[in-house]
Amino acid sequence: MYLAHRIRLDPNNVQATYLARAAGTARFAYNWALVEWRRQYEASKVDPAVDKPNEAALRCQLNAIKRKQFPWMLEVTKNAPQMAIMQLGRAFENFFKGRTRYPTFRRKGRDDRFTLSNDQFRVGEKRIRIPILGWVRMHESLRFFGRIVSASISQIADHWYASITVDIKDQLQPPAETQGAVGVDLGVSALATLSTGDVFNGPKALRTLLAQLQHLSREVSRKVKGSRNRAKAKARLARLYARIADMRRNSLHQLSAYITGHFHTIGIEDLNVKGMLANHCLARAIADMGFGELRRQLEYKAARRGGQVVVVDRWYPSSKICSCCEHRMDVLPLAVRHWRCPGCGTLHDRDVNAAINLRNMAVSSTASACGGAGTGLARQVRGETGPGEAGIQQPS
Repeated sequence: MYLAHRIRLDPNNVQATYLARAAGTARFAYNWALVEWRRQYEASKVDPAVDKPNEAALRCQLNAIKRKQFPWMLEVTKNAPQMAIMQLGRAFENFFKGRTRYPTFRRKGRDDRFTLSNDQFRVGEKRIRIPILGWVRMHESLRFFGRIVSASISQIADHWYASITVDIKDQLQPPAETQGAVGVDLGVSALATLSTGDVFNGPKALRTLLAQLQHLSREVSRKVKGSRNRAKAKARLARLYARIADMRRNSLHQLSAYITGHFHTIGIEDLNVKGMLANHCLARAIADMGFGELRRQLEYKAARRGGQVVVVDRWYPSSKICSCCEHRMDVLPLAVRHWRCPGCGTLHDRDVNAAINLRNMAVSSTASACGGAGTGLARQVRGETGPGEAGIQQPS
C-alpha cells in the first residue's frame, strides 16, 4: 500500500527561489511535451511511417536539445523536466483508457510543483535533501516507515510542501474497536449521520468564510493588473483559499478516523456528486462538504485496519424504506425530515433511517460475499427480485 505524507517546508529565500525555478522548469517541460505530442500525433495520422509519440521518446528529444535551446534547465535538478514528461505520458494513458479528460496545459500559480524520484533525494530528521539545493528544513518528521517511492514538491499559497510517498507494504494499524457495522448517510445540513444516531455537522468552511472571500475577491478585481498591490491581494486570497481547504480536510480526517477506528464494516451510498452539483441551489453547499474526499479517506483507512467499505448502489432508496418493516414510501420530498411509516407506525428521522438501511445493506452484502443467501434488500440491488417484487429504480 502506498501512502503519502505531506509536510510543510521551511526554506530560506535562496531555497524558495530555487524551488520556484524548478517548478517553472517542470511546468515548461510538461507544456513543451504536450505541444510536441500533439504535433507528432497529427503528423502520424498524415504519414503512417511517422511513429506515434510516447513519453520516452520525448524525454530523449528534450535531453538532446536542452543544452542549446534551454540552457537554464541545467540550473535545477534533471528530475524536474523528466518526471513532468513521464506524468504527461501517464495522463495520456489514463485519457485513452477513459479514466480522465484530455491533458491540458499547466498554469503558473496553479501548477507550481515538481517531482523527484527516490534516488534523487534523501529524508533526514525534519529535513529533506534536494539535488543541487541541499538540505531543506521540514516542520515535522516523516511518520510512515517503509520504502520511499517519490517526493512531490509543491507550492500552495505562499508555502512550500513536500508530499513523500512511502510503500508501507502490509503494515496494518490496530483493528477497529468493534467488529460491528455502521451506515453513513451523507447530507448537506449535516455532513454525516451514522446509524448509531451520531450526527457530524462538518465545519462548512466555505460558508463560514464566504464574506471574507468575497471581500478579498473584490480587492483583487480592483487592483491594476500587473501591479505589486494586485500580487499582494492575490496572495491574501490564495492564503484564504488554502485555509478553507485545510479546515475542510482536517474535519474529514477526524471524521474518517473516528468511523474507521470504531467500526469494521462501513456502508455508504454511491453518490453522483457531479450530477448533484448541477443543482445550482445546492451546488455550493454540496461542494463545501467534500463527499468524494470523505469516501476516499474511508476506503484507505478502513483497508489499513483490515476493515471494508461497502458502496451501496446510488439508486437504492435508503430514505424511503422503513428500517423496521421494509415498507417503501412512494413519495418522500426532500423537505420532509421526519416521517411515520404507514406499515408499522414507527416515527423515523430521515437521515438516521437512511443510515440504518445502508448498514443493513452492508451487512447483507458482506454475508452474500461470504456465501450467504443475503436479504431481500441485497437481492433487489443486485437485480435478483423474487416473485411479485419490483426492481428498485428510483433514487432516495
